[in-house]
Amino acid sequence: MENTVKITAAEVNKLRKATGAGMMDCKKALVEAGGDFDKAIEVLRKKGQKVAEKRADRDSSEGAAVAKLNADNTAGVAIVLGCETDFVGKNADFVKLANELADAAINFGTKEEFLASDFGGMTVSEKLIEQTGVIGEKLDITAFEKLEAPFVGAYVHINKIAALVGLSAKVDNAEVLVKDVAMQVASMGATSLTYKDFDPAYVASETEARIAVIEKDNIELGRLGKTLKNVPKYVSMQQLTPEVLAEAEEAAKAELKAEGKPEQIWDRILPGKMDRFISDNTTLDQEQCLLDQKFIKDEKKTVGEYVKTYGEVEVTAFKRATVG
Repeated sequence: MENTVKITAAEVNKLRKATGAGMMDCKKALVEAGGDFDKAIEVLRKKGQKVAEKRADRDSSEGAAVAKLNADNTAGVAIVLGCETDFVGKNADFVKLANELADAAINFGTKEEFLASDFGGMTVSEKLIEQTGVIGEKLDITAFEKLEAPFVGAYVHINKIAALVGLSAKVDNAEVLVKDVAMQVASMGATSLTYKDFDPAYVASETEARIAVIEKDNIELGRLGKTLKNVPKYVSMQQLTPEVLAEAEEAAKAELKAEGKPEQIWDRILPGKMDRFISDNTTLDQEQCLLDQKFIKDEKKTVGEYVKTYGEVEVTAFKRATVG
């Protein structure tokens, strides 16, 4: 067939633009298809299927993370187009494909719907198989996160982490607020919005584990004659009931009395002591709850306190998609 079918450079270029395949692969596919463009795409797709079958057990642990927003900023999607090596993950054409897929993904609510949707005359799943043949590495959508809210913003960190944040309203300078909080999500890896989202059983197990670690450290510190760490009774605001806080306040008053501090100045000292008690006994919240984390741009504030500076607005949800 190679002697009877004349393949022009224009046809090869057209197929190359449509599929991203190499020039020689495109020419071979057109020759095999007898010059039929659609059949040539099918030839390349079958090649991709063969490569995909061979690489099915490979790990798509590298790739590119991308976030996209709809026109009125009421919805956002964050995806990771996974591949096998960092070399491919940084390739400009690969990142371009990830962005094109994310542009399409904004219209779907789940990964399954997205994979089954049309993408240039084939499904997204078929496109991934086709490109597996073109690139020679297993491609997959390894993360898919969708978020809807009255106002949504996004931040992407060097195509490795994509974060989405939803606000309860579009306030003045909402774009700045939502980007700052999305940067916080990307950099500090919160798992919950607030301590109220924690399972009580999880808080109990974390309390036990964290106390055990500190007590073990104190054994070594004591052996070395160094100052021992404070062993907290609690790790989350979820545990600091009104009764616990009242008990802590009474203990603080007893301490002030023992120190000989005049009772008339206690009101000036107690707030600071209570703030310290809460800080010492909410370490889990400070690590894992977005609103309780120290704000990366101003560590004198929590993220929650920073959000309040924008008026009547709240963070309603966040999502994070990471490579690897």
